Amino acid sequence: MEIRELGKTGIQVGIVGLGCEGLLDKGPAYYVEALDMMEARGANCIDLYSPSPDLRSNLGAALKGRRERFVLQGHLCTVWEDGQYKCTRNLAKVRASFEDQLARLGTDCLDIGMIHYVDSASTWKRILEGGILDYARELKKAGAIRSIGLSSHNPLVALAAVEEGGIEVLMFSINPCYDLQPPDEDVEQLWNREKYASSLLNMDADRARLYETCMERGVGITVMKAFGGGDLLQADRSLAGVALTARQAIGYALDRPAVACVLAGAHSLKELEECLDYGGAGSPDADYADVLTSFPRIRWQGHCMYCGHCAPCKEHIDIALVIKLLNLAEAQPAVPETVREHYRALHVRADACSQCGVCETRCPFEVKIREHMARAREVFS
Repeated sequence: MEIRELGKTGIQVGIVGLGCEGLLDKGPAYYVEALDMMEARGANCIDLYSPSPDLRSNLGAALKGRRERFVLQGHLCTVWEDGQYKCTRNLAKVRASFEDQLARLGTDCLDIGMIHYVDSASTWKRILEGGILDYARELKKAGAIRSIGLSSHNPLVALAAVEEGGIEVLMFSINPCYDLQPPDEDVEQLWNREKYASSLLNMDADRARLYETCMERGVGITVMKAFGGGDLLQADRSLAGVALTARQAIGYALDRPAVACVLAGAHSLKELEECLDYGGAGSPDADYADVLTSFPRIRWQGHCMYCGHCAPCKEHIDIALVIKLLNLAEAQPAVPETVREHYRALHVRADACSQCGVCETRCPFEVKIREHMARAREVFS
């Protein structure tokens, strides 16, 4: 499995990991089999949003003797009350739940301490002023977490957290349908079918800006809801009116800037195996470009999706990467030096473009690639 660095954290993760939804109703033996399967395929990242005591204890037992081989993304602000998961901003409850998490997992450190479910500006303000972010920083200083994260479905709130500077990892909902929707503090609007009843065009600008800012600042993204809760994998339930394969959804998410890992909420070992066997753009059923162009009421036009259909370039330019760096550069008032250095490090740059236009004939999204190459030459000159 391909390994990516999670932003600037220094943490290395396999590009497909395990979300904990599929673990909630399973017995101890399932956890052992799931971790064995992950380890055999080079996957290592596990998300633990649920504070279920059984989940934490079963996973802790399965991790015994191999904790160091896995990256644990645990959540702050989740508690187990009245036999169910709840979100809290009560600092005393947050502390108690975190301590319980470490004890049940049999570890003294989480790799990512994820501040849970921050979808509104008022919630983010409470995180800043109510001691939650300070507590996360306290845990990091004490070595109880390696990096501080935040989970959100709202690109404007997530962007505010990233720009504040205290967040090193972002857990965000990414798929070809959600990426079309403008910011909303009500997460359920992401799968409100009325929102998809009219024609939608291209990625929401705030979402694009969030991904680009994360990449520019070195904030790694772990992806939740890549399958839209499973809806996108079934034609009769898909918000797009067309079903994607799991590999297409994974490939789409992995092509967004700053994304390091897609967390698959597999509900069976067979589903987990399918996700873990994802092998990149060359894999069967991994090419998402054609299915995106078939969505009946959703269109991408003129917007580079970084899908790589434009390749190969006869001048050996990595066209998708050049456009990705160009978008990062143009998202800022001045070209960030980190972006400029990434561009300088390319073996072949945009000035090698002969303007032949062959790449444009291959692009499913009608991107004016030659114009992008000319702009890149100007911006990075």
